[in-house]
Order: sequence, then C-alpha cells, then structure tokens
Amino acid sequence: MGRERETGTGVDMSTVDPSAEISPDAEVDPSARVWGLVQVREGARVGADCILGRGVYVDRGVSIGDRVKIQNLAQVYAPAIIEDGVFIGPAAVLTNDTYPRAVTPEGTLATADDWTSTGVVVREGASIGARVVCVAPVVVGRWAMVAAGATVVHDVPDYGLVAGTPARRIGWVGRAGRRLVDDDGVLRCPVTGATYVERDGVLTEGSDD
Repeated sequence: MGRERETGTGVDMSTVDPSAEISPDAEVDPSARVWGLVQVREGARVGADCILGRGVYVDRGVSIGDRVKIQNLAQVYAPAIIEDGVFIGPAAVLTNDTYPRAVTPEGTLATADDWTSTGVVVREGASIGARVVCVAPVVVGRWAMVAAGATVVHDVPDYGLVAGTPARRIGWVGRAGRRLVDDDGVLRCPVTGATYVERDGVLTEGSDD
C-alpha cells in the first residue's frame, strides 16, 4: 500500500499532483499549483497563484510570496525569503550554509547544532535563471535578473543584470526584463518605454527632471 500523502492546511487538492508531499504544518494558498514530486517542508509558506514545477524542494520555514514561479528541480533552502512575482529557473539552488561541512573538526557527523543557517533573499519581481547558484547570504534586488548558470556571491542591486561566475553586473533591466538602452543619458526600456536614471551605481525609475 502506498504511503498516505501529506497535505498542507487549506490546500486545494485539485491543484496538487498526487505525488507531491506537503507538510501539514506548511501554508500553501489554495490557488497555488503544485506539480509532481514537489516537497514543501514544515513551516513553509507558499502564497497565492504560485507555480511549483516538478521536483521543486521548499525547505522548512521558507517564505514564498504571491505569483511566484519556481521551475522544475529548483531547490530553495531555509531561511530563504522569496518576495512577490519572483521567477526561479530550472535547477536553480538557493543555499543556506556559507561554510558547509558534513563533519565537525573532530570528525563526528555534524548536526543542526554545529552550524547556523543563512538565507538568500530574492526581492519583488526578480528573476533567477536556470542552474543559477545563489550562495547565502546574498540579496537579489527588486526586478533584477541573474543570467543562466551564474554563481551569485555578492548582493545584486535593484534592476541589475548580472552574469558569470562569480556573477558581476553587466547592465540594467526594466520591469519587462529587457536590457535598458541609453537614450541621451536616460536609460529606457525598449518594451514599455519606461525611463530610469542611474546615480552612483543605483538605478531609480523615472526621468532626471
């Protein structure tokens, strides 16, 4: 006989694949869609209209906002905070151990008492590309974009476009996710026409008038 499936409080089971495991202590909004082999641990929160792709792992206590898309096989470790509207690509990993060891200096198996977890924070609207590794503790700013395959070891500014290992800023993006173009000193989104101004490495929306 198969193992009885765990379900989170208030989950609409019509939107959850039968192979998913959701802890009874997790909070998953009824509108969330959860695909096969997903695991949502104790104390985690998943907000409204989220999509968790096949094989996603959400660690205990992780906070996920509304309208977040987490693609297949992504791993989100506690105590990560994912704000509204974030995209996390396939096989991305958000770590929680800055100095990982399986054993103590004496050679005994390390336990939770032997280390302190540190989380990754992904701010509103940001995108994390496929196979990105975010090494805690880092903050990915609002509407930023991390290119596929990057390794993030430093904070990413709002609207920053970063790539590489280690990831470095190579430009700016707007809310539409497109790289901004320079229009006589004002950065402009080629999709929405929205304007942005850069001062001292900080980007703000609106003109410089």
